[in-house]
Amino acid sequence: MSDNDGKKPLGLRGPGSAPGNVKQSFSHGRTKNVVVETKRKRVVVPKPGAAAGTAGAVAGGDPTRRPAGITDAELERRMKALALARAREADDAARREAEEQARAEERGRRRAELEAKEREEREMAAAAEEKRKREEEEAARKAAEAAEKAAEKKAAPERRPARNAAAPATAATVTSPDEIPATTAVNRKVDRDRTDVRADNRGEKVTKAKPGREDEGRRAGKLTVSQAMDSEGRQRSMAAMKRKQERARQKAMGGAQEREKIIRDVQLPEAIAVGELANRMAERVADVVKFLMRNGIMATQNQSIDADTAQLVVEEFGHRVVRVSDADVEQVIDTVVDKADDLQPRPPIVTIMGHVDHGKTSLLDAIRKANVVSAEAGGITQHIGAYQVTTETGAVLTFLDTPGHAAFTSMRARGAQVTDIVVLVVAADDAVMPQTVEAISHAKAAGVPMIVAINKIDKYEANPQKVRTDLLQHEIVVEEMGGDVQTVELSAKTGLGIDNLLEAIALQAEILELKANPNRAALGAVIEAKLDVGRGPVATVLVQNGTLRQGDIFVVGQTWGKVRALVNDQGERVSEAGPSVPVEVLGLNSTPAAGDVLNVVETEQQAREIADYRAQVAKDKRVAAGSATLEQLMARAKADKNVAELAVVVKADVQGSAEAIVQALEKIGNDEVRVRVLHSGVGAVTESDIGLAEASGAPVIGFNVRANAAARAVANQKGVEIRYYSIIYDLVDDIKAAASGLLKAEVRERFIGYASIREVFKVSGVGKVAGCLITEGVARRSAGVRLLRDNVVVHEGTLKTLKRYKDEVSEVPSGQECGMAFENYDDIRVGDVIEIFERDIVERSL
Repeated sequence: MSDNDGKKPLGLRGPGSAPGNVKQSFSHGRTKNVVVETKRKRVVVPKPGAAAGTAGAVAGGDPTRRPAGITDAELERRMKALALARAREADDAARREAEEQARAEERGRRRAELEAKEREEREMAAAAEEKRKREEEEAARKAAEAAEKAAEKKAAPERRPARNAAAPATAATVTSPDEIPATTAVNRKVDRDRTDVRADNRGEKVTKAKPGREDEGRRAGKLTVSQAMDSEGRQRSMAAMKRKQERARQKAMGGAQEREKIIRDVQLPEAIAVGELANRMAERVADVVKFLMRNGIMATQNQSIDADTAQLVVEEFGHRVVRVSDADVEQVIDTVVDKADDLQPRPPIVTIMGHVDHGKTSLLDAIRKANVVSAEAGGITQHIGAYQVTTETGAVLTFLDTPGHAAFTSMRARGAQVTDIVVLVVAADDAVMPQTVEAISHAKAAGVPMIVAINKIDKYEANPQKVRTDLLQHEIVVEEMGGDVQTVELSAKTGLGIDNLLEAIALQAEILELKANPNRAALGAVIEAKLDVGRGPVATVLVQNGTLRQGDIFVVGQTWGKVRALVNDQGERVSEAGPSVPVEVLGLNSTPAAGDVLNVVETEQQAREIADYRAQVAKDKRVAAGSATLEQLMARAKADKNVAELAVVVKADVQGSAEAIVQALEKIGNDEVRVRVLHSGVGAVTESDIGLAEASGAPVIGFNVRANAAARAVANQKGVEIRYYSIIYDLVDDIKAAASGLLKAEVRERFIGYASIREVFKVSGVGKVAGCLITEGVARRSAGVRLLRDNVVVHEGTLKTLKRYKDEVSEVPSGQECGMAFENYDDIRVGDVIEIFERDIVERSL
């Protein structure tokens, strides 16, 4: 108790407490024992008769053994709750025990897996270490043999007998360093080299061991972070290990040998970075930069050099040059020549062409047993459609329906380019029309056979013979006149002659022997493209060769994509489309142009590179077309100064319609006024279109599309006019009328009379007044006048006054006298002649 200085210990005195010692430690190192009292936990042990008494109280209802104020029902309810709680505790304990057992089993299983994995790794590491040791021992043995041979060659001839005589001596007989055998020194050197090679192969820092240290299991030198990471966190590549072993082998053999230089074929594009050039040559970047600097080119490894400079560098380093260009990215889609054994028959592609309202779509509806024409705005076709029809004989035919309006020339040209057979529809009551002649020209340019379908023969005015005669003017000789062009008389309305047309198409297809290879990458043409609200960019593609499957990666024009879905002409989703099958392709990154070619490639990277290259080429062409000298720009600005422009923004539902509208609008105008399309696109009218139109003061033309809510609100706020059209006739007529309003009105002069001056009077407040006699025609107050003196015009202006006697009159007929005064002109003389005329303003139109 000396540590407490005689004081009483702190604690509680009472039942359940007991004294104890506690050792205190202080920061300065001193300790102290303190006596404290610890309180023991009180354990309540129920008396033996307590539970029985409670049960008896419940059973017998003894009021002396139940808690005060508790009824029998309450006591019974509490006992039931207690029993249920004990049952739940037992269930929870059983569940916890089962869970703990399952967790223990899982831990055991994982532990076993980890142990097996670690054991396998240790075995693999031991095998690799054993293999490495064998290789090192083999390399050391070879190095020792080589060193021994080299030492024997260098030894003097007179010392060879002494060395041979001393060879049987053991190491114990050597008493001085001079008497150490050469082989022993060589072996020690080999042992040191072997130690260095092992340390070098482990990626460790090579440190010479101190004399007397022979423990090769210990690491020589300090352990650095890089050494620890090399040995534990990462492994060196096989190439690095081979290079280290080669260096160690050369070092053991007495010096490095010169490696044979590898000559490589280096591909050089039009521009290449210095670092990339060094990588392709497998040379150090620093060496390439030094060479460029020696030649006066200050370039870092990230800067680009042209192909000529790169060629000089490659030749300097002794490699071969292979010049390539950016266009080489398209070599992956070069046309593959199909073998004759791989070709299989395919359905013919038939294009329906002809003049507008000659019954092309009605004929196709009769063949398909559909009613497409009822959905066309204005009863005319304004889109190119692709359909596949199976005839009653089982033959499969692919039909393309082209519009007949003059604005859709490009659509008809695309239809003729991808077709096998052209069906020229001519109305028997209308004969050959301008668009019929154009369709004939497209068919001739494409070099495809033609079948003439003479429609509407059920009409009273029908004259099929006149159609055949008119075709002779365009070098189309039908079979009835000794030619080779088939003609079929039919009626799309009644269905008469349609079977004969299908039979003629089948006969022509059989003569052509159409075949394709379905087992290759797909090749197709974009017939139409649009921007769907729910599906995104959609392209109608006609597969010409190969098979297009869902998931294929393709490039089409300046866009690319991956086939997300294929939809046939019936609106059904299909998994693939073979040759001559038209499908809608979903999955493009943007809307392609109608007429682009679709090619399937292997990887997404190839598709991106090809699309980017094509976009860059198109951009360069636009820049080159717009570039001009300063003199050309000034001349162009001077020429455009007197030309009025009507700017418009065009949005259409499909790419083909937008193209046709732009071509039609660009044809409107003359030397004084023209229509300029600021922007044309596919899809609904957006806020950006409204902003562009507002900045240029142009209206927005929507063809079969509408503006969204945000665009309408912005248009109302900024006062931009949005015009909607569904028929191309109305659109072209309205734009032509609007452009005509920009034309200057034509002013025409109309002569109405002559007057001769007989006398000149001076009137106060008025000035000089000419007394005139109307010799011809009539004089009017509102007309214009010219003053002629000796038949020379000396003044042109208007009348200030026209009087008959003292009264102001509006008109004086021929043969009467009157007084005239000119506005702002007084130099009038007797004998002058006044010419009177009126100006008529005539409105002009395009």
